[in-house]
Amino acid sequence: MKNLLLFMLLSGMAFALPAQTKTDYNKAADSDPRAKAILDKVQKKYEGYKSLEAAFALDIELPEQPKESQKGKVARSGDKYRVELAGQSVICDGKSIWLIMSSNKEVQINNMPDADEDTDILSPQSLFNFYQKGKFAYVLVNEYSQGGKAVQEIEFKPLQKNFDYSKIRMTVNKTTSEVLNVKAFGKDGSRFTITISQLVPNKAFTADYFTFDKAKYPGYHVEDLRY
Repeated sequence: MKNLLLFMLLSGMAFALPAQTKTDYNKAADSDPRAKAILDKVQKKYEGYKSLEAAFALDIELPEQPKESQKGKVARSGDKYRVELAGQSVICDGKSIWLIMSSNKEVQINNMPDADEDTDILSPQSLFNFYQKGKFAYVLVNEYSQGGKAVQEIEFKPLQKNFDYSKIRMTVNKTTSEVLNVKAFGKDGSRFTITISQLVPNKAFTADYFTFDKAKYPGYHVEDLRY
């Protein structure tokens, strides 16, 4: 489940802005106003889409294990979303969430978390606004050229000691305000990187695309964990 929701994202020479070395940002109010201006543009861009579909790659790096790469797809329309990754799917109709695990033919149904309870910052509904919840301080750490594109890198520091990640980095296309990748650094030495390879804004989806149809999964055990 955690890997699935890490969905629903270097080379080049640094220029213009020297790397930011500030380490004493200990509350949200300490955040870099330059970083906030960039993030506000990113959020405005993505919230301007009625819907979207994106192809992405997820790189998983665990201590003393070979790097694992997976390709997936995420679609979102309002509060509804669907994620396909490594033989698993997540379908959300805006009210409930279905986790479909093809390997053992099992489906788990969960309630939608409340907005203030959604702790998975890389989930489709949180990826572009998690910084607004007051749980992070963030700073623009670098600007550089990557593949002929001017990009900006923002680093997020979690303010809660029990957070799973020690830091998060987001790389943004400076010209288009599109997110290129997001990398989460686990406290256990793990690394998770989501790289968006293709994005289709305002895509039309069929009426049942964000709903679970049990008839399409014969032989699957369905466990309803809603309360």
